[in-house]
Amino acid sequence: MVRFVDVEHIARWAAEGDLEHILRELAGYIEEDFRRWERFDLVPRIASHSTDGVIELMPTSDGETYTFKYVNGHPSNPARGYQTVTAMGMLSEVHNGYPAFLSEMTLLTALRTAATSAAVARQLARPDSSVMTLIGTGCQAEFQALAFRALLRVNRLRVWDVDQAAMAKLAANVEPLGFEVVVCSSGAEAVQGADIITTCTADKAYATVLTDDMVADGVHINAIGGDCPGKTELDARILERGDVFVELPEQTRIEGEIQQMPADFPVTELWQVFVGDAAGRRDAEQITIFDSVGFAIEDFSALRYLRDAVAKSGHFTEIDLIADPQNPKDLFSLVRAATPALTSVG
Repeated sequence: MVRFVDVEHIARWAAEGDLEHILRELAGYIEEDFRRWERFDLVPRIASHSTDGVIELMPTSDGETYTFKYVNGHPSNPARGYQTVTAMGMLSEVHNGYPAFLSEMTLLTALRTAATSAAVARQLARPDSSVMTLIGTGCQAEFQALAFRALLRVNRLRVWDVDQAAMAKLAANVEPLGFEVVVCSSGAEAVQGADIITTCTADKAYATVLTDDMVADGVHINAIGGDCPGKTELDARILERGDVFVELPEQTRIEGEIQQMPADFPVTELWQVFVGDAAGRRDAEQITIFDSVGFAIEDFSALRYLRDAVAKSGHFTEIDLIADPQNPKDLFSLVRAATPALTSVG
């Protein structure tokens, strides 16, 4: 039997727990796996692009556990009544190849993206950061706000989105949780006084939602919206001014903000910062940029954390996913056992 966490179970688990506590614990799993980065299979995701969007598989293994995530990204979906992003994922045992844990990952990806953003910002943002700008207030925004408060104590939000209803939605969701929210009339207004700027817009296009003149010295940019070929959010001059940190360069150069830059544009791999082999923030004036596209090891961490967490809470079901006859060489026995009577011929 395989443990399975469906949408209802993960929603109840998140609602019954303290979301900020969950995000802190999840960030701990992510940090642990970043520190053992070299043990993993480092495989860029396998993408199938269309005019409508992208469908991707994100696999990795640490030699003991294998995981993959199935995920889509379709920017026009909300206008048609669908989610922009949906996902599911699995953990398997390497020693026998058997699936061991299966989960929805639409909600879980939102949690892992937010936890990763905040874990990285804890390395790259100024320690005294207190104001975050959110440019793009869709499905990811509330999770980002909670993660940055949980890990960096950021409680003041300045927000901008072309969709007024999306900004109102965010304010309605997080103000009762104690956040101070300033709804702005433009991106330029939103970044005023920001210590951290998070960009997360949905359009699948080369866009510039953050221009060079909007970025002050000392800011940390959490660029999480540019995550596929042909989709960017930052003015290239910002990348030239700041120091860029990435998950897997081979993937980010194709999908991230640095797809705008020459192939030899210098970047720092985040795992090196986590293990102390590379510097993160050096001084208060430095501009740091997390060019995030999401990587399979983060999903590995999230599935591993959820597996451990729901084992204690009981928010899972068990499904008979593996055809596993008593005699491994007699698969037909399962059909025979399910058949009331097999009539011999002749």
